[in-house]
Amino acid sequence: MNQLNPSPRGQNLLFLTDEQLRKGIEAMFFAYRGFTADPDRILSEMAYGRAHHRAVHFIHRSPGTTVNNLLSILGVTKQSLNRVLRTLIEDGLVESRVGQKDKRERHLFLTEMGEALETGLSTAQRDRMRTAFRAAGPEAVAGFRQVLEAMMDEDMRRHYEALTE
Repeated sequence: MNQLNPSPRGQNLLFLTDEQLRKGIEAMFFAYRGFTADPDRILSEMAYGRAHHRAVHFIHRSPGTTVNNLLSILGVTKQSLNRVLRTLIEDGLVESRVGQKDKRERHLFLTEMGEALETGLSTAQRDRMRTAFRAAGPEAVAGFRQVLEAMMDEDMRRHYEALTE
């Protein structure tokens, strides 16, 4: 939409008030709490946190991903990721394999136990998302995705697009 055309509901999207933006920010905070609540309960039983969840998620999405790629996706320090991976490997959820072409690389894969954990975590989140998407309808879902993609910086969008290809 250009600046002369108002949104379908008659509001010009270029003139959002601070109050409308604050409500959007707060909605995102509370939605994120809901989105992470079920996985957090599952993870807490294993003494894991959200960093473990993110690692498991992205290893599942890209089996064989390298540690360096995972560092880039997650935007965490090497030390922080190493702590998370060490725990996941010691607990038998992730396997680290030496690269075929470059022996310095470590490629990450979920084990059967890791896949089972990922399934439990993602099922809970998919269920919540499915319910919300059905309630909102297809146009709202498309708009929601547009908003999320517009909020990504260039580097994050590149990672996101690589996962969706």
